[in-house]
Amino acid sequence: MYSLLFRTVLTRFDPETAHHMAATVIRAFGVGPLRAAARAFTKPDASLKTQALGLTFDSPFGIAAGFDKNVTMVRGLEGLGFGHIEVGTVTAVPQPGNPKPRLFRLVADRALINRMGFNNEGAAVAAQRLQKLRKQNPGIVIGANIGKSRIVEVDDAIADYVTSAKLVAPHADYLAVNVSSPNTPGLRGLQAVETLAPLLQAVKDAAGTTPLLVKIAPDLEDAEVGDIARLAVRLGLDGLIANNTTISRDGLVTDAAKVAEIGAGGLSGAPLKERSLEVLALVREAVPAEFCVIAVGGVQTAADVQQRLDAGATLVQGYSEFIYSGPLWGRAINRGLVKVR
Repeated sequence: MYSLLFRTVLTRFDPETAHHMAATVIRAFGVGPLRAAARAFTKPDASLKTQALGLTFDSPFGIAAGFDKNVTMVRGLEGLGFGHIEVGTVTAVPQPGNPKPRLFRLVADRALINRMGFNNEGAAVAAQRLQKLRKQNPGIVIGANIGKSRIVEVDDAIADYVTSAKLVAPHADYLAVNVSSPNTPGLRGLQAVETLAPLLQAVKDAAGTTPLLVKIAPDLEDAEVGDIARLAVRLGLDGLIANNTTISRDGLVTDAAKVAEIGAGGLSGAPLKERSLEVLALVREAVPAEFCVIAVGGVQTAADVQQRLDAGATLVQGYSEFIYSGPLWGRAINRGLVKVR
């Protein structure tokens, strides 16, 4: 049913417009009787409960940052069966993001290219919404992903991240530092260990008791992945998210001329599967067994999720396949996990 809707209706709309349409539906799944009915249909099996970061997750599978940038769909996403929701990326300064169009489908590859540019209403607004959610829905596990405000120079990034951390950390179950989006100028340069260390230490101090993770890019050299993982352990972080979108365009089925016409942006979806698995292996090799590693990239099926768990992931996230598989994707993953275990 959803596949037909996607092919015949949703593909006629600009991807960002279609996302906003879907958001309206998802929010409806978070309200009143519809939420109760959705939870009865989608609630993960008790066997999927997972302990991580001092928290209990109903399922190891959650929704990655970028889907709910402004903390408006959390209840609905939980109602659709996701074990946790990572909101954001939020920035200290509200910003509109990059000019449109900035989100593109590569249907043949079941992939997306985005250059959204951290469009969001700002950390103060996110904090208010998180605080309200915390009071009304204490059982939902919510992570908050923070990034650098575009107007802030890279040299001033630490203070900018600290501002966001102080606002949102008290109301989130964990905090993720995004230094790996390709769509904010200079951001990925913060992944250099000598630059990253003082940034993470400052954010850790600002986050207080809230678990802190760092999200890295798949385009790092293998040695750099290991260096950052060991740095995270040395600084006493609670985990690492592997990984963000890629600037690579290797191995795509979509016509090269169309890909070139789309231009810059981060590629997500099925083409990231192999590199994401490689990065996961590199991280797990460099960190202790108890260190939380969240795997992201190229996840389509329950078998993909289980493969990452078997490879050492503590939790797994997805995003792009939601666009192609629809609102019952989280439920399908959870039901499949019970079968493949």
